[in-house]
Amino acid sequence: MEILATEKLTKKYKRLTALNQLDFSIQKGMVFGLLGPNGSGKTTTLGMLLNVIQPTSGSYRWFGKPPAPESRRQIGAILEIPCFLPYLTAVQNLKIIAEIKQCSYQAIDKTLQTVGLYERRDDPFKTYSLGMKQRLAIGAALLSDPEVLIFDEPTNGLDPKGIVEIRELIIEIAQTGKTIILASHLLDEVQKVCSDFMVLRKGEKLFQGKVADALLNQKTIEVGSPDLAILKNALERFSGIQELKTMGDQCILKTDSQVTTTQIGQFLLEQNIPVNHLIKKEGSLEKEFLNILSEHE
Repeated sequence: MEILATEKLTKKYKRLTALNQLDFSIQKGMVFGLLGPNGSGKTTTLGMLLNVIQPTSGSYRWFGKPPAPESRRQIGAILEIPCFLPYLTAVQNLKIIAEIKQCSYQAIDKTLQTVGLYERRDDPFKTYSLGMKQRLAIGAALLSDPEVLIFDEPTNGLDPKGIVEIRELIIEIAQTGKTIILASHLLDEVQKVCSDFMVLRKGEKLFQGKVADALLNQKTIEVGSPDLAILKNALERFSGIQELKTMGDQCILKTDSQVTTTQIGQFLLEQNIPVNHLIKKEGSLEKEFLNILSEHE
């Protein structure tokens, strides 16, 4: 099911084009990462999708229909720094949010349990750490049980522990079947959380695809031996190697997906070739991101 689709979405500020004819779509259940350097148009895109910023031209559809109050109620969002009343408790702050969203107070306790703040529900917001404040903001977005969640830099300013906590919370929420749109500059976090991603630069879409596919193209196997020439000669006879390069005293292999390090190790053992290094290297979304940017220089 298509949750969101844009058609030639454009935003101009006098001489500046913040977003230029953006076309993309998101399917139900995706955790969709929106990537790009500063000024690429990520926040502008989210602002337009939430009807906070009016597009200069183009259009978008939520749930197959033009944007309307009914569709907006199915979307929970955090676009900026969480803003709550500091002297009120988590429960009191969420009651205000519930009034604004016209939803029942009965969802508050369950929401606080989901975001891990139930034990601190009666403590003033001002006593919370940055990570706890961000979790309460996610709770506010979840309160009306929306079908879609939109997060703009949800781990911005957090320490490593807070980043891990928010990442794990987003993964838990995604496992309930909700569709999540996430803008971030932390590529390692996007790699760990997202199923799909899109790259923007200067308001232009450069790429859209699945994270798993992008990483699959980068997976390699490194093999080392005291005698590199003999090792290379043997590996050239091994079935399933797509590409073989040498780097230092190692061979770097791109292989068919079914090839394992165990199979390569067994093959070299049968050839009586000593091996002092054998490891599979996973791909990096950061590397793929930089490749995409360089391809569009």
